Amino acid sequence: MPLGLVYVSRMSGKHLIFVDGQEGTTGLKIHEMLAPRDDLEVLRIDPERRKDRLERARLINEADLVFLCLPDTASREAAQMVVNPATKLIDASTAFRTAPDWVYGLAELAPGHREKIQTSRRVANPGCHATAFLLLVRPLVDAGLVERSQVISATSITGFSGGGKSMISEYEGSLGASSPFTPFTQELSAPRPYALGLAHKHLPEMTAHAGLGVSPFFVPVVGPFYQGLMVSIALVGLDSAYAVRVHECLSGAYHSETFVRVLPMGDPQASEGGFFNPQRCNHTNRADLLVFPSQCGTRALLIACIDNLGKGASGGAVQNMNLMLGLDEAKGLSSG
Repeated sequence: MPLGLVYVSRMSGKHLIFVDGQEGTTGLKIHEMLAPRDDLEVLRIDPERRKDRLERARLINEADLVFLCLPDTASREAAQMVVNPATKLIDASTAFRTAPDWVYGLAELAPGHREKIQTSRRVANPGCHATAFLLLVRPLVDAGLVERSQVISATSITGFSGGGKSMISEYEGSLGASSPFTPFTQELSAPRPYALGLAHKHLPEMTAHAGLGVSPFFVPVVGPFYQGLMVSIALVGLDSAYAVRVHECLSGAYHSETFVRVLPMGDPQASEGGFFNPQRCNHTNRADLLVFPSQCGTRALLIACIDNLGKGASGGAVQNMNLMLGLDEAKGLSSG
């Protein structure tokens, strides 16, 4: 490993960062978010050599921290390239999200979890659906308001950017194919549920990190908009104060968090004309959590809203980077 670059990095006070997979949706967004930073130096690989294993290994081992923005198999291979004990990794794939020797990268998951990220050299960045789901469910499981054996039904609607370059191309390639009032083809102009075999790739992390004993019943939906995501969960309690206790639990869990807001119970300002906007947190690293009670109070509709490209992907990864490098956790991120 060329020590010169590391020495310059330490002398200048800048951390060396490398994004392996810089041309993907998450990698591009991370580059965009890091570009204004004067405390970092971002290493870039020549596009013609981005599949050159030796060149990638060189950059990985020169960096203080590496983002792996790759498919699962490629992420596992890249992690094995690390020989520099000082190199820290943040993986954006699903490869390590339930691995025992990696820390799950959701700082707000539970008390003490932020400190685990700060001291780790291997952090698995959460999936977008999982981020929103866990912010709602984990505190309730810990408080006993949701049983570990309970089968939770959750629905998530996300912008098409969550499908990566191929889905973005599919949607944007159809623009203008019909009238100005229907910007997409007929097939793409309506919400599209998917993962109908009930085996979405985020389910293992959702189950494990929520502390559940059974997988949720999870229905993800792609909507005809670029970015934004909301997860909704319906819960039923045994008494009229159940919805109030759920709201109090979430409010207590996140009262000091920068990026998680629990809005007032049934907040009428959260909906426009009775409709909820899943794009309300776009271009931020914020998560909005809401509880809508039934009239009798025994039922509660829970909603978590994030930007699938922000808190749900690149923003969450940068937040983890800040923690791992001992920087201000909120640096370069918007809480909206």
